[in-house]
Amino acid sequence: MPFGEVCYNLSTMSASLRNSAFVVLLSAASCLAESILLRNFTLIDGTGKAAVPNAALVITDGRIQYAGAASAAKAPAGATTMDLKGKYVMPGIINLHGHIGNVLGLNSDPKNFTRENTEHNLRIYASYGVTSVISMGSDQELSFQIRQEQRSGRPTYTRLYTAGRGFTGKGGYPTSAAGMKGVPFEVETPAEIKKDVDWLADKKVDLVKIWVDDHFGKERKIPMDLSQTIIEEAHKHGLRVAAHIFYLEDAKGLMERGLDSLAHSIRDKPIDDATIALMKSKGKWQQAATLTREMSAFAYANPPAWLDDPFFTRSVTPDVIKTLKTPGQKAVASDPRFQAALEMAKKNLKRIVDSGVKLGFGTDTGPPGRFPGYFEHVEMQLMAEAGLTPMQIIQTATRNSAEFLGAKDLGTLESGKWADLIVLSKNPLDDIRNTRSIESVMIAGKKVN
Repeated sequence: MPFGEVCYNLSTMSASLRNSAFVVLLSAASCLAESILLRNFTLIDGTGKAAVPNAALVITDGRIQYAGAASAAKAPAGATTMDLKGKYVMPGIINLHGHIGNVLGLNSDPKNFTRENTEHNLRIYASYGVTSVISMGSDQELSFQIRQEQRSGRPTYTRLYTAGRGFTGKGGYPTSAAGMKGVPFEVETPAEIKKDVDWLADKKVDLVKIWVDDHFGKERKIPMDLSQTIIEEAHKHGLRVAAHIFYLEDAKGLMERGLDSLAHSIRDKPIDDATIALMKSKGKWQQAATLTREMSAFAYANPPAWLDDPFFTRSVTPDVIKTLKTPGQKAVASDPRFQAALEMAKKNLKRIVDSGVKLGFGTDTGPPGRFPGYFEHVEMQLMAEAGLTPMQIIQTATRNSAEFLGAKDLGTLESGKWADLIVLSKNPLDDIRNTRSIESVMIAGKKVN
């Protein structure tokens, strides 16, 4: 039973019961605040303000009570003190585009969506400093259970947000992909859409997802009129809608019909002035660039050097690594057209940032070959290659992404926020690859294993 629940129950007991020796002892043990003082580190708080040297954080029951200069920090009596001299502390990474539960090794199958596998996915994310993730449209009932459990107390692994089941047309992309048949809703009529959106609204999903893609002309794409109906029905329930897109024409058409966010970069051609103006005037989000998605689509044609990186291998089984190193392996498809798509996505990302469009952080990790945790750090490296500064990247992955979620108590290390944070041995503002120098991670003030 959580401390707060125990304390509340004690306060409502009869006087005679509260006065019993047992309850007095229980009250003393259970109602004391848990306080931690972190000190003598450099604070990168996620707001975009300059880093604070010789900083301190005071954390009580998982929430930040003080963030600033160590000289002004006042910790409660009995607080646990941790000296982090020479370290750097930044907010936990928030991934606005992931997929959980369906993959074991390199095999995708809805049968894999067990509590054991799903929690393992979330713990892997957490170990890499990804402290929140929204799973984008491939979830099952279990996701709602885990989300409720987390929101009823203090989570011990990555916070889960969910879009539940996404939408496509009958037989549409991505239902032909391995392990994806039966995962999205396949709709043909407005009546089907209304029923399915009502179900999602009853589950209080955090977002509604549509797949709008033909995969280079190979797949069936959901018709635009059905996408418009999905958007309209979701908005009736106060739910925002994000779309998997590839083409500029689809992105523009969907946003003209009310779409709230793009779950991927536009990758076929440069984003134009009209689309930029539409996004800015209507407050549309580039929810995620997902540059690593493009990378993963061609990276395994020749085994990449990072397959031997200890930061990668610590979370991947040897048989997966062996398969990916095997010449000619077909476990993860390789399509060279995605090399051009990646370069276009980088250019469009820089244009979006320079234009002031709202930008979040996401990777599309979870499907085979897109490795949770490790790829979030590679995504940051690719964002830097696109021309973003380390501070811009950190803000995008923390403050901006929390804003997209509407999570007012996440995203920055400020008073009142949850203590979701990463302790690093190297300065990420010098080189964004230094986010990989993880010494420890906290979620709600508790150290992640």
